[in-house]
Amino acid sequence: MEDSKKAFFIIGICIILIGVFSAFILYKSLRPGRGLPYEQITMEQAAEYMSYEAGYLLLDVRTQEEYAEGHIPGAICIPNEEIEYQAERLLPDKEQLIYVYCRSGRRSKEAAQKLCDMEYANITEIGGILDWQGETEK
Repeated sequence: MEDSKKAFFIIGICIILIGVFSAFILYKSLRPGRGLPYEQITMEQAAEYMSYEAGYLLLDVRTQEEYAEGHIPGAICIPNEEIEYQAERLLPDKEQLIYVYCRSGRRSKEAAQKLCDMEYANITEIGGILDWQGETEK
């Protein structure tokens, strides 16, 4: 009888350890961070967050010509094709919250992944300016 209690106790401890380890792995795989996938939210959510957050950077990854035609106020432009060459110089704080957008959402996803690959830790992809309901500036 004593041996069965020990076996039951050992099996219980193993199950608990497996559960804790699995939860940790799941947490790490879903949480954006260095080299891991970026967060994605809608333009509507981004507009809400930007209304009360401070210290973020808004990054437009369209071409300079597209940016000049109209962009979200306060955004800076680094075209997607230039991210790898310009980011470290123009975005020196790799911990800063950066909202990334383009015209429709395709280039912003590419740029967000590039920034994550460059170890930027706080990237949020917000889609395309086509979905922006707020004002724009030229």
